[in-house]
Amino acid sequence: MTTLAPLLAGLGAGLSLIVAIGSQNAFVLRQGLRREHVLPVVLVCALSDLVLIAAGVAGLGVLVARAPVLLAVITWGGAAFLLLLAMQAARRALRPTTLDAAEGGLRMSAGAAVGTALALTWLNPHVYLDTVLLLGSVAAGHGDARWAFGAGAGIASILWFTTLGFGARVLAPVFARPVAWRVLDGAIAAVMAVLAVTLVVG
Repeated sequence: MTTLAPLLAGLGAGLSLIVAIGSQNAFVLRQGLRREHVLPVVLVCALSDLVLIAAGVAGLGVLVARAPVLLAVITWGGAAFLLLLAMQAARRALRPTTLDAAEGGLRMSAGAAVGTALALTWLNPHVYLDTVLLLGSVAAGHGDARWAFGAGAGIASILWFTTLGFGARVLAPVFARPVAWRVLDGAIAAVMAVLAVTLVVG
């Protein structure tokens, strides 16, 4: 019982941070809808989260907080990458497609999909602030049970990305219409552009 409480606390904290709409989630959703390299993308996102959660629980957040130059480099690089993806999504929104056309059209290679997932994860300063610093700080409050808290947060990450990637196909009937793709890509463009701006402004 002493382990269950912090594990459930970690599960709740992990879900509350990861479920929020972001560039990483938007990319996983789109890959899931296209049924394109879903497993490697989900694995990259989940495993990256596990590494970051473990780093936070181990106390790496203190080192990250003391490296302003590193955070600045990540911030500007991440903002530039997000703006590039926002422009690509906006271009797709202006030329909406259907699910069949999307699946049969120009496909992203497995390497490109994995590379994009890695970039959206590791070039995002919010990942370090939320996952490493915030979760790490909350985990530290659980004392000796902090690793149980971290395990709960890790389970939340695995559950979320698996559900988002492989559950996206449930929405296939909706995305049989071009307007649905226009809305999705428009939303992705807006989210990524806003995130890029907030990274720099913040």
